[in-house]
Amino acid sequence: MDEYLSWHTWDEAEPRLREVLPEAALATVRRAAEAAARWHGTQTRPTGAPYTEHLLEALEVLVRGAGERDPDVLAAALLHDVVEDTPATVSDVEAEFGPVVAEYVDWLTKPPVRSRQEKRTAKVGYLRRLRDAPPQVVAIKLADRASNAQTLDRMPADFQRRYYTETVVYVMPLAQDHPFFAPWFAGWAQRFAHLR
Repeated sequence: MDEYLSWHTWDEAEPRLREVLPEAALATVRRAAEAAARWHGTQTRPTGAPYTEHLLEALEVLVRGAGERDPDVLAAALLHDVVEDTPATVSDVEAEFGPVVAEYVDWLTKPPVRSRQEKRTAKVGYLRRLRDAPPQVVAIKLADRASNAQTLDRMPADFQRRYYTETVVYVMPLAQDHPFFAPWFAGWAQRFAHLR
């Protein structure tokens, strides 16, 4: 199972992106990285790392792993959590990046909830709904999950088991026909098989 952990900052990502993207596409992805950094601000991951590291990891999974080159997909990967986790709205995303990126981000945004029980139900509904999503959205979700799953062993033990089960039950079926994600998640499941 390859890990995608080398793009922590835009400065680390840009040289590799420049090798594979035309200038106009690179400009779109750069604007998305800047917008994500602006909207997420000082948010951090559970490890304390800047939240934008997760977004750049998901981008790295898509570019280096899955070979994705579509600038709308790459921009949406960087923006996939802004509506869910910041004051940004789908309309804000559309105003800056157009209707396609906004649609992808909308698909990837979990509905707001008020209670812990609602959260569990909403999350399962959200993951099931992704079975009907466009393939570009599924690829972004798989990259998002790969970013988080590749370092699952850094999380508390009880979280690891829940996340492993959720990934196997709801996320891996989304990857079953994808030439990159199917084998990647199969390798991941084997590496973390002790969590069954």
